[in-house]
Amino acid sequence: MIPITIFDDQTVAVFGLGGSGLATLEALAAGGARVVAYDDNEASRTKAALIEGVEIVDLREADWSSFAALVLAPGVPLTHPEPHWSVKLAQQAGVEIIGDVELFCRQRRHSGIDCPFVAITGTNGKSTTTALISHMLRDSGMDVQMGGNIGTPVLALEPLASDRIYVIEVSSYQIDLAPSIDPSIGLLLNISADHLDRHGDLMSYAKIKARMVSSSGLAVVALDDRLSANVASNLRLKGRTIVTISGFGNSRAMVAAPDGVLQSMEGDFLFNLDQARALRGTHNAQNAAAAIAVVRQFDLPPAALSRGLISFGGLEHRMEEVGAADGVLYINDSKATNADAAARALASFRSVHWIAGGLPKEGGIETLVDLLDRVEHAYLIGDAADEFARTLKKNGVSYSICAHMDLALAAAIDACKAAGAGAKERVVLLSPACASFDQFPNFTVRGDKFREAVHAYLESGTVPIDPSHSSDEGL
Repeated sequence: MIPITIFDDQTVAVFGLGGSGLATLEALAAGGARVVAYDDNEASRTKAALIEGVEIVDLREADWSSFAALVLAPGVPLTHPEPHWSVKLAQQAGVEIIGDVELFCRQRRHSGIDCPFVAITGTNGKSTTTALISHMLRDSGMDVQMGGNIGTPVLALEPLASDRIYVIEVSSYQIDLAPSIDPSIGLLLNISADHLDRHGDLMSYAKIKARMVSSSGLAVVALDDRLSANVASNLRLKGRTIVTISGFGNSRAMVAAPDGVLQSMEGDFLFNLDQARALRGTHNAQNAAAAIAVVRQFDLPPAALSRGLISFGGLEHRMEEVGAADGVLYINDSKATNADAAARALASFRSVHWIAGGLPKEGGIETLVDLLDRVEHAYLIGDAADEFARTLKKNGVSYSICAHMDLALAAAIDACKAAGAGAKERVVLLSPACASFDQFPNFTVRGDKFREAVHAYLESGTVPIDPSHSSDEGL
């Protein structure tokens, strides 16, 4: 835990008591703050009440004039679709609203401990890149603390130390609540339409991402989309220190060409990504180029770079290989919660049995039409099934509406069996291009269920079907 001493002997309100909220309570209390906390969920309040030094107070009835700050969980609406009631009360009282990443940044400055702080953001690929950077640095013997949006709350990491490197994934929600974020190295991977319900429009979303790298000691920016390239151009015009990278060979610093060869434009590093099985696909070429650009700042030799890329095992739910048999590869890409993320998976394979659908996002899968020739058959689930079916039909792609994921997996396996073994490897790909909340608590549960079902099939020859799902539903 990182004790937060900057609010010593002051009263701080915390709203939102999930994982990051609980870590925030512990860090503030350990640092000497008086902490009052609340959540709309009773179970969350009960758990928080067990933390020493924390008082559960209904903030709707609290005296806001006594609060030094409101620390808001990132999932709680700050501006759109409308501010949460706690935000409105804080604004009315003139109380600043911040998040846990802001607490980390302020404590780091206050402590005077100049520990390296690497912050990674982007619409897609940030978790893989965060994990890859952390792995490569650890593999070279460095003390690395990885956290933030990737899983472990930033304040639950080990205490600040000058020889520790903090590699933190930050979402747009977290940046929005971190007005003074100032990483040693800030990495922007890409910007595409996402979370517009939380930020209002694409330009507002892009400005939040840009602000993080604009305040970095060194900015590393990918040039593979227009908005990110504009961010890089603006930083150069301001005379900022910047390294640009690309997954498609158009960078002045680090490129990963279409043939999968990762190279420095200085000519002192060359690596073929075919050797790194967990980094297949052009999207991972960008992730690898970004990671190399960051870890090179720590003076790792080329041999260490190559070793780190090869030994990286990938992440759960991000192009995760969960099994293979009889010429069929099973890929769990449940983290693909929008069309842009699903495009990266589809572009990585040639003969795809695609399980897609869930809670749809704006634009559906219209942006994927150029990749649909890779899809042998689509198996559609969740609320998006009918909408996706219309797009597929219009583009001549065969599909089945299966309603639920277990039924979709069973249908995909049957289709692969019927096609028989061939020269090309078939892929059963869960890459939903949708949020999960219509049928699952989150994308992690969705991916876990897929993995479990695949493993059950590979062990028993049968896909377990939930009894509540009619065996002929949608088939």
